[in-house]
Amino acid sequence: MTRQAISQSGHTPPVEAGSSLSTPHVRGVHTGYFECATPATWTEHVHETHELLWGARGVLTVEADDGFFAVPSTLGLWIPAGVAHAVKSTQGTGFYCSHIDAQVAPALAHRTVAVTVPAAAQELLRHMSTFDMDDSIRRRSEHVVVGLLEVVDSRPMLLPMPADPRLELMARALLDDPALDRSLEEWSVVVAVSVRNLSRLFHKETGMTFAQWRIHARVRVALGLLAAGYPVSSVSRRVGYNNPSAFVQVFRKVMGHTPGWYVASLKAGNHQPLAGSE
Repeated sequence: MTRQAISQSGHTPPVEAGSSLSTPHVRGVHTGYFECATPATWTEHVHETHELLWGARGVLTVEADDGFFAVPSTLGLWIPAGVAHAVKSTQGTGFYCSHIDAQVAPALAHRTVAVTVPAAAQELLRHMSTFDMDDSIRRRSEHVVVGLLEVVDSRPMLLPMPADPRLELMARALLDDPALDRSLEEWSVVVAVSVRNLSRLFHKETGMTFAQWRIHARVRVALGLLAAGYPVSSVSRRVGYNNPSAFVQVFRKVMGHTPGWYVASLKAGNHQPLAGSE
């Protein structure tokens, strides 16, 4: 893995879903580009500044706020200062990381949320990273970047993680191998909990039935594989569907669109790292 430092720029965190971000007391942002030649893991840690992950290419996942986030190239993930989180990426993944020193609203100080990082904002950040600018122009440019960011619904990229150690064992096994087809009855033997209690506990901790959670887990993993360039037929098999048509139907039900639409949207976004970063 190599890391390319970019520069100082600034923007602030989100307010309400569907609204633009405000720009109070921005003190600066340091952005880096990470290229992972091999699978990489950043174990649980915290930052003194807020963190924005954006422009992901490949499979980038973040565990924070008792949830498992699959970060697509079409969105950014805002992680507040002080929030413990762990990050994983597969081979060939690339992404930008902006550490943001800014005052935020108290209600947002500890909440991980999804934000849009439109192409205009990305290009402006790259421009500020590459070229020298007058301080006043840079500050105004930073405010423009912040104004282009917008909070969006995080649910499509969020998978709730159970806290109970027995359920966590099940969840992590499915995320590591989404094609694992072990039934709830079989899991009840593995974790030594009755099927009835296991079903009740899983719904209590995740808000989903075991079957629903497994479907959502498979789709989250599929998002990263599709972004990494794997064909739909291959992704289908990797996440437990021998019939690609069944996978497409499940994907559409969860995400609201087909895998083909998602892949086309990634290509339309044309997310490219800075020259010389690879």
